[in-house]
Amino acid sequence: MIKDAITDIFEYIWPMIVIVVTIIASIRIVYLINTKRTFKLYEELISLSFIIYILSLFYLVTFQDVNYGTSNYTPFKEMFRYDVGSNLFIKNVLGNILLFTPLGFYAGYYTKSKKVIPIFIIVALSSATVEFTQLNIGRTFDIDDIILNTVGGLLGSLLYKFGNHLPKFTKKTWFLNLITILLLGLFLTYLLQIYGMIDIEMMRCFS
Repeated sequence: MIKDAITDIFEYIWPMIVIVVTIIASIRIVYLINTKRTFKLYEELISLSFIIYILSLFYLVTFQDVNYGTSNYTPFKEMFRYDVGSNLFIKNVLGNILLFTPLGFYAGYYTKSKKVIPIFIIVALSSATVEFTQLNIGRTFDIDDIILNTVGGLLGSLLYKFGNHLPKFTKKTWFLNLITILLLGLFLTYLLQIYGMIDIEMMRCFS
């Protein structure tokens, strides 16, 4: 299910990602050259990944999986309808948690906040904005989505705080660059595997 979601996202928004990332990256490179700022690969890749995440989030909450059901304003009403482990539970409960986990990490990274309240406000406000926007574009409002999104965001902020308590050498620029490159390589490899499998399936259909 996660593989299908990732495939669907990049299938439709890769042109937007390429254009936006190219424009921002070129501006950023010129800025670093003109200001003679120190180039840190991990910082640049984190910023680019944040942009890609926002673009992907926008697609997911505005175009994908349009719901013509009714809105839910009763907390916990919808999330307890699904059997634990079922496809609907994974999609609507775990999916909503995982969807905002990166936002919690990015919020912690960019604000450097040591308190949970600012992160909570950022994530809850972002999720509420998404739900109100969906309500006004022909989709539905679900208070449970805000709850689950906020839980995911707080988990993401905990991941960021956990990273701050790792040994000192893990905060060295060379180490952070290495980890970032490895994570990027793994993600790109995963994407290639996904699209490789799609190509094989398409070839089988036409053979």
